[in-house]
Amino acid sequence: MLIPKIVVMRSLKPLLVVLLTLTGAGVSAQFRKYSNEFLNIGTGARAMSMGNAQVASVSDGTAGYWNPAGLAYVKDNPQLNLMHAEYFAGIGKYDYGSLAIPVNGGKRTLGLSLLRFAVDDIPNTLYLVQPDGSINFDLITTFSAADYAFLFSLAQQEKLGEHRLVSFGVNAKIIHRTAGSFASAWGFGFDAGLQYENRNLKLGVVARDVTTTFNAWSYTLSEQDREQFYVTNNDIPTKSTELTAPQLLLGGSYNIRLNKSLSLLAEANLNLTFDGKRNTVFSSQAVSIDPRLGLEVAFKKAFFVRAGINNIQQALDENDSTNKAKLWIYQPSIGAGFRISGVEIDYAFTNLANQSSPLYTNIFSLKFDLKKKAKK
Repeated sequence: MLIPKIVVMRSLKPLLVVLLTLTGAGVSAQFRKYSNEFLNIGTGARAMSMGNAQVASVSDGTAGYWNPAGLAYVKDNPQLNLMHAEYFAGIGKYDYGSLAIPVNGGKRTLGLSLLRFAVDDIPNTLYLVQPDGSINFDLITTFSAADYAFLFSLAQQEKLGEHRLVSFGVNAKIIHRTAGSFASAWGFGFDAGLQYENRNLKLGVVARDVTTTFNAWSYTLSEQDREQFYVTNNDIPTKSTELTAPQLLLGGSYNIRLNKSLSLLAEANLNLTFDGKRNTVFSSQAVSIDPRLGLEVAFKKAFFVRAGINNIQQALDENDSTNKAKLWIYQPSIGAGFRISGVEIDYAFTNLANQSSPLYTNIFSLKFDLKKKAKK
């Protein structure tokens, strides 16, 4: 939930109307086109520098987020992934961690992932304006709005031939969202993924929120809070449920060997949504398709340079006075990484919006291969 850190002191309505915008008070259950949007940001600087094109090529611990089938490539040693990013000049903080654990002699892989997106120190101006119309700044308190996701993953890989592999994976995810002590929600959902590899070609598919993912909201308001809502002409929120519609992600990647030291990986993804018309490259009431493109150049599998684009949309041309001309805009990203003795450090410079409205941020992530102790 992206809540601006702004207080408009001349407004008499409390900032807590954010509770209503988050959940839609009085609605028992409904699909929301942009429900749980924090789960669409991405994880890992490698992926985010490649325009979030990861469905086919992901093969490390971050696969628990991108495509759980990719976890099957973590066979020998447990792997730890960590990431931290800040948005809107540090107002929004995004943290991610995952642990991939090979089991059953490397035939299966378990994954545990945690995501947190939060905005802290949000002013609570509910009691800023007193009944007599006076303003008391001492009554301003602060709260945090935070979104959490816990992902439990299982993957397995089978060999179909000398160079052909197929991997399967599933996610069970638990979601917890809070807005201070006033509102909280719990929910759960499932993802399923598949990857197919034949030499340098890899194909992937992910059914995200395959059974729909829901959030059940509840509220804790004192009688004094309720009275203040009534005085300021705001509806008192009640229990509600929001549903996240399923998505289908398709991907293909190809790894080209340029010489003994250099290789080029190219990947293209298609994100298919079925919740109505969106501003995407292909859009209809039945399905909207959002493409993602990513490139990675590797030098001796130790140094990497990456680039990508996603979020391709049509927008009005600001230079057109008729407000009729349109142009294509997109979200660019670049990055780099290096790997030394089981430790990989990745960096991404990405735009949260698009090239016409830049909101660039720096993202760092770490990957550790936790080598098992040799048996005596």
